[in-house]
Amino acid sequence: MLTGLWQVADLEREGPLEVADAAAAMDACAEAGFTTFDMADHYGSAEEIAGVCAARRGGDVQLLTKWTPEPGPHTSATVREAVERSLERLRADAIDLLQFHAWRYADPSWLDCLFALQELKEEGLIRHLGLTNFDAVHLDMVLNTGIKAVSNQICCSLLDGRASGAMTEVCVRHGVQLLAYGTLAGGLLTEAWLGADDPGPEGLQTWSEMKYRRFVEAAGGWERLQPLLAAIRAVAEKHAVSMANVAARAVLDRPAVAGVIIGARLGRSEHIADNLRLASLRLDAEDREVLAVASGAMDPIPGDCGDEYRRPPYLTAAGDLSHHVGGFPSPYPVHHGPGSRTRAGSGTVWEEVAGFSRAVRTGDHIAVSGTTATHGDRLIGGADPAAQTHFVIDKIEGALEALGGKLEDVYRTRIFIPKLADWEPVARAHGQRFGAIRPANTLVQAGLIGSGYLVEIEAEARVGS
Repeated sequence: MLTGLWQVADLEREGPLEVADAAAAMDACAEAGFTTFDMADHYGSAEEIAGVCAARRGGDVQLLTKWTPEPGPHTSATVREAVERSLERLRADAIDLLQFHAWRYADPSWLDCLFALQELKEEGLIRHLGLTNFDAVHLDMVLNTGIKAVSNQICCSLLDGRASGAMTEVCVRHGVQLLAYGTLAGGLLTEAWLGADDPGPEGLQTWSEMKYRRFVEAAGGWERLQPLLAAIRAVAEKHAVSMANVAARAVLDRPAVAGVIIGARLGRSEHIADNLRLASLRLDAEDREVLAVASGAMDPIPGDCGDEYRRPPYLTAAGDLSHHVGGFPSPYPVHHGPGSRTRAGSGTVWEEVAGFSRAVRTGDHIAVSGTTATHGDRLIGGADPAAQTHFVIDKIEGALEALGGKLEDVYRTRIFIPKLADWEPVARAHGQRFGAIRPANTLVQAGLIGSGYLVEIEAEARVGS
């Protein structure tokens, strides 16, 4: 069990915390055996507080932090600056686990950040590299590309089962571990809310409660939540533990889950005595069935892991991304001319050599050139045809966005593969991304120019179609 420090930012809405007092509250957690703390560069003064606590304890705590950069391009220098800033706050020579968040995949600058972070890991400034809020497709892409990520921190609870399918399969296949947050749904899966009336947005006090009430709404609403709470309570009474213990253990027992993150409001409520009971709690088959039936009666949270930060409905405290980012720059540079054309370039060497653009817009029509899994001088997706296909479609999406379109505007795709044996993983990846769009499509076997490329795709779109 990890102690989460997101609540530091929430507490500091009332004013700055006294760092020494908050560090003392962290120290009490560590004394009880909870020595692993999860935070981020934007959780208020959490990193500074953790640094004071770690200095007092002589390094017997594990400090996990995150880097959530502003959208857009970053250089090796700006990545280093971010890591060194966290190191200074943490008073550490190396970050135990640095977890990276990408705001959108259509902008390939997220890959530049990860490559730079891997270099800092090799240099020794980062002990382990992790991800946060990555979906299954892009976690798989990262790992197939050769980036040595060991974990993915995602929302996972009896209310949110998105991690149970493709995410777990990818983690098991690659040996990657999940760190689960939102396990108690901001406290909504505890005794305080069993039988309680819906507080409505105005009846909630913390960002965490505001955020996870949106999850409740997405899962069917407050009335639908109550049977789930009753099931958790029944299992808790059977074992003479709290509902929080049951909700956390149910997630901790899932395949690929290495740890659950339980939030603490430092100096106010760390729940140390209650959390200690989690170690001895064992759920049996009957318990798991009761909880599975109750969870299954709720509507699935839409999308894949992390989608709440990338597409509507935004299941955040504010219901949008206003607390997180100011806007999104164009994924690719845009050029005008000749004539009325507008062009987007992805910067590959072949665009300059062969004299073409990644995409060209004339009027409301956008044509996207044959696109491979190239980013700069790197091949993305390794030798996995599905991973390459997903990155190709990311590039196509980025080119469309740069010219004012979107993936949903695509009405025609053409796929070229050199190996006939790869047709099915490529087709299935295309289906994952275009299944709701259903463009006209042709897939043919053809020789591709360049080493390692397993797929090339071109697309046509009509903006607003």
